This record gives sequence, structure tokens and C-alpha cells, in this order.
Amino acid sequence: MSTTNTLRSVGIATAVTDGGGATHVTGLRCRACGHEHEASATHLCELCFGPLEVAYDYHAIARRVSRAQIESGPPTLWRYRDLLPVGDGELVSLGEGFTPLVHARNLAAELGLRNLHLKNDTVNPTNSFKDRVVAVALNWALQQGYSTIACASTGNLANSVAAYAARAGIRAVVFIPADLEPQKIAATTVFGAEVIPVAGTYDDVNRLCAELADDLDWGFCNINLRPYYSEGSKTLTFEMAEQLGWRLPDEIVVPVASGCQFVKHRKAAAELVNLGLVADRRLPRFTGAQALGCSPVAAAFDSGGEAVHPVRPDTIARSIAIGNPSDGADVVRIARRTGGVVASVTEEEILEGIDLLARTEGIFTETAGGVTVAVLRKLAAAGRWRGDETVVAFITGHGLKTLDAIAGRHPLGEAILPQRRSVYGRLEELGVS
Repeated sequence: MSTTNTLRSVGIATAVTDGGGATHVTGLRCRACGHEHEASATHLCELCFGPLEVAYDYHAIARRVSRAQIESGPPTLWRYRDLLPVGDGELVSLGEGFTPLVHARNLAAELGLRNLHLKNDTVNPTNSFKDRVVAVALNWALQQGYSTIACASTGNLANSVAAYAARAGIRAVVFIPADLEPQKIAATTVFGAEVIPVAGTYDDVNRLCAELADDLDWGFCNINLRPYYSEGSKTLTFEMAEQLGWRLPDEIVVPVASGCQFVKHRKAAAELVNLGLVADRRLPRFTGAQALGCSPVAAAFDSGGEAVHPVRPDTIARSIAIGNPSDGADVVRIARRTGGVVASVTEEEILEGIDLLARTEGIFTETAGGVTVAVLRKLAAAGRWRGDETVVAFITGHGLKTLDAIAGRHPLGEAILPQRRSVYGRLEELGVS
């Protein structure tokens, strides 16, 4: 099969023109209707209002990229620069990406699995995977001459935008729901960003920012810069495959908010296959994880249809609490076509997931990671995976960001006297010998 036909067989359109310079970018393409647009700060198709994605000249990339070339690159996500929409020149970076892929033997034993790996993005510069998408969006924006970067956020994105703007020496303006947990936004103000609380849900904030993006000459990461921003999520899959010895797992489990990250995992896996960077000729199964209190995508999957009906979020997993997910229908389609599922878990299961991951692997995750682990646990208990299958789950943010969620869950005992007998008495109470 030719390279062109192979690319088309997995749903990646091939570039039909040269151009894009060192970025190999040929423009933007509508995921819904295929209409092509120039590469600019826009995210919706002018014909059908479908989502726009970056289109590349994959033939040019194939002539340049190899495993050896990637492995000789920096220990950051920028080792995959040829597969990202950023041109030549100096980059603004905080050392994002190439985070550990943990072989989670202890958690696997608890769940009855053998080959479970966790992509630990809690160790990124601002402690979440958002550093990946922001790094790509900000560098694209700088190359286009933007001097203000902005976003709608539930916390993680705000922190990342603020940090990278500080590093770049440009202005950051972030819009957040007014009831956001204080510790999730504290770092944003320390980095010097302008923070504007908005009365309403994240979806309300996002709608406001979409209107502002039409008025202001600002780069809104998750609005008019969204096609470039979302490409940063691909690096999670690239790294995972490289760290598995240039292999793809049997299944990946991803927390679902807007669905953007989920969709990009699939795109990245297809790119790896068709560029010959992995030995596999098949894609993994893609499984999504949602909190029951904000699970419109899981509900659509369970219904047997593709229509995602908006909901009002009511969950402690605020970082993935998007009631009207823009890419929700695509998540449902990808999960079904690859043999994956989209599952949801309760608030108590989320908290148990946080505890289980910390206790077994020493990784403290925020509530989104608790959702992921809880879904792993739920599906493992249902016998979803054979013993020899490789499963990778994505832990996308650090637990220090959502301390409110676990407040009071692990209370300390009363203080003891500074005496040995008091110590031994307490140890006896605890059953510690």
C-alpha cells in the first residue's frame, strides 16, 4: 500500500501542496467536511463550523523523521518538533514533556493486571499536561507576533498560560469560574497574569472568551489558537510509544473533558503508524474516563448514539467538568470504532482512585487522575483486559492542585506527649509493631 493510501486508510488526509516551511504545515483542515483553510488564528470551519485541525505534508515529514533523529533530540516534547506546527528559531520552553512512563506493577497487582503503565504528567513545569498544549500554542503565537495570550480555564490551563507568558515576557489574561478552588489559581497570580473571575460555569466562561476572541487581537489558547494548542497533546502519545520501545499499547485510558486530548491521541497514533515509527499496523483501543457528575460523553456512548447532550457539571473533578464538550461526538466515534468505551465513576470512586494511586505507586494526582484510576479499577473488575494486554493510562495533573477535594479524608490523630511510652501507645493503637 502506498504512503498516501496508508495515511488515508486511518483518516489522516495527505497534504496536496508544498509549503509550511520547516513546520511541514500546509494549512488547516475541517475535521467534519474536509474544507481547507489557511493557517491562521481561527478554529471553526467557515463552511460548516466544524473543528479545524492542522494539516501537514506527511511525505516531507517521512523523508526527514526517523527514530534515531527523534532520539537524538532534546529530552523534552520538542524532540517531536517536526510533527508540531512550530517553525524554525528559538523556542520558549520550561522543559515540558518527556515525563516518566511508570510501569505500575503495584497498582496492576491490585487491579489484577500485568502490563499497566502510567504516563505521569504531574511532573511537568506547572504540574499538569497543559504545559504541553500551552508551549505549542504560545510558540506559534509568538511567531505570528502576538503580545497577549489568554484563555478560559478551570485552573491548570491558567497556571500554564501564566508561567509561559512570564517566560516569554508577554502579557497573560485568564478568565476563570468565580467559584474555582483557590489553590488551583494561586500560582497564576504569582506568575503575574491578570485573572478575571466570571460568575458562571466553565462553559459560560468559554462562551465569553469566544466572543472576546472576535473583538481583541489576543491569542486565546483554547479558542482561536485551538488548532495549534491541541497539537501539543499528541506528544503524550509520541512519548508513550517511544518509551514502550516504539510500540503502541493494546488500550489507552484518557480523562475526557472537552475531548480534545482524546482526539489527538488517536491522531498521533495514526501518525506514528503511517510514518513507520512504530512496528504496529493497528491503532490501540481508546477508552475515555468521566466523572458521573459531568458525563455527557459517557451518556452518549451508553445510549448507542453519537449526540452529546449538554449537562450542568456537578463534580469534584473540576478540571474535566465541561458540560458541553466540543469534541464529545468525536470521542464517542473513536471509542466505538477502535473497540474502546467511555465510562463514568462516582465521587467516592474518584476519591478512592486518588488514594489507591498514591498508596500503590507514590503518585499524588488531582481529581482528574482519580477519575482515570477509578475507571481503570471499574473496567478491570469487569474483566475487560486479558493478562497479557498492555494498558496505558494518563495521569494529567498533580494532587496539590485539588487539596479541597480530599480535605478531612485522612485526619490526623490527637497529638501525643514527647515521650517514648506515648509513641508506643499510639503505635499499638495503630496496629504498628
